[in-house]
Amino acid sequence: MRLATRANGTPDGELVIVSEDGTRCVPAGERWPNLLTAIAARDEAERELHGLVDGAGEPLDPATLRAPLPRSWQWLDGSAFQTHADLMQVAFGTERIEHDKPLMYQGLSDRFLGPNEPVPFLDEAHGIDFEGEFGVVVDRVPMGISAADAMEHIKLLVQINDWSLRALAVPEMKTGFGWIQAKPACSMAPFAVTPDELGSGWQDGRVCLDLVIAWNGWPFGRANGREMAFGFHELVAHAAATRDLVAGTIIGSGTVANANYAEVGSSCISERRAIEIIADGKPATPFMGFGDTCRMEALTADGRAIFGAIEQKVADARQLASDAN
Repeated sequence: MRLATRANGTPDGELVIVSEDGTRCVPAGERWPNLLTAIAARDEAERELHGLVDGAGEPLDPATLRAPLPRSWQWLDGSAFQTHADLMQVAFGTERIEHDKPLMYQGLSDRFLGPNEPVPFLDEAHGIDFEGEFGVVVDRVPMGISAADAMEHIKLLVQINDWSLRALAVPEMKTGFGWIQAKPACSMAPFAVTPDELGSGWQDGRVCLDLVIAWNGWPFGRANGREMAFGFHELVAHAAATRDLVAGTIIGSGTVANANYAEVGSSCISERRAIEIIADGKPATPFMGFGDTCRMEALTADGRAIFGAIEQKVADARQLASDAN
């Protein structure tokens, strides 16, 4: 089952069930007005929504689509790809973090940008960077759950662009507290999907699909999500070790990265800069500027963009505000 959220003038939008080809949809109805409401009702909502999947529906206008969850209660982002962690040490000039648990931080969750919204930033000097990753949406997760049991609480999979401001990241890291300025709102691809939609692309709590990324129309990366050091079930269990997780909590994989990055490229600019530092002693690739575009889509074995695509332009926040007035 694929779900999307259509703009309807409310903060959480209107929940719709999307056809397999992504061209038609069926409104979920008054009982399930939005995805937050449905995810809180767990199995009951899932049964009723599945019953609507084969409905004739109506044409789906991509221009009306917001993030599947325009806002949620909690966004917890992991860093589960060791290759990414190793390259970021080089990019930031930091020491290796020795750990036997997943790395995770709590980010901004009161707004997720839609797949085609312009992304507002104040200053190109902040080091604007995209970060392609996958995420899961859980129902209520009890405190202290095991990783094996956590798998049953993963209800939906999503594709995320976790925007970052790299020039602000290292100073915030050095404080020992969490990121605030370096981590603006993330973006989501238009469709949230149940794990069964991925078939063999969902294995051991991992999204085993290529995440194809283009920057200003040029191929940038196609890393596969299979190389997570910790599966999503383990990330969920880590997040719930000492607290319940409310239904609608979103947990991210961190930037998708593969050990053969020389062949598949990267999912963020900072990684490419780190590779250049290793090869030449200094980075050559700049960060993004106003007007730049980024496109991300995860492709199945038969070439389908199962989550749809995120395709956005970096915008000057002041100009956006001026245009709006």
